[in-house]
Amino acid sequence: MAFRVTSYEHVGIRVTDRDVARKFYELLGWEEVIDLPKYHANEMRNADGVYINLIFNGAKRPDDRNILQDEPIKWPGVTHAAFVVEDMDDLLLKLERNGIAISEGPVIYSNRRRVVFLRDPDGNVLEFNELLRPSVSAR
Repeated sequence: MAFRVTSYEHVGIRVTDRDVARKFYELLGWEEVIDLPKYHANEMRNADGVYINLIFNGAKRPDDRNILQDEPIKWPGVTHAAFVVEDMDDLLLKLERNGIAISEGPVIYSNRRRVVFLRDPDGNVLEFNELLRPSVSAR
């Protein structure tokens, strides 16, 4: 019997400073809905029901370098979380208004999505995608 994966429940993001991380993710629209002190974590949800967990046991690295992205040796692991946004221009305006730097983009990948990358205060990479309608030539 086969099983199907139809969605994901949440993404866990390890951070070093609970308050700094919470404020950052709140600027992006998430709010803490459950505190999990036993696990040094929380659950955050946005208005559309997308969950993330912040895990508050990260070790601070020099210059907030991401061990999976910024080092010459490429270790296995999850390199980023990718989210879908309804309107990229709305996101770009929100980032600008809140002083959140874009590390790459916006760019169009494979004529299917408009993409922007940014980093949280610990250097964790976040990807936001506006899915594009297929063009007549791409069909």
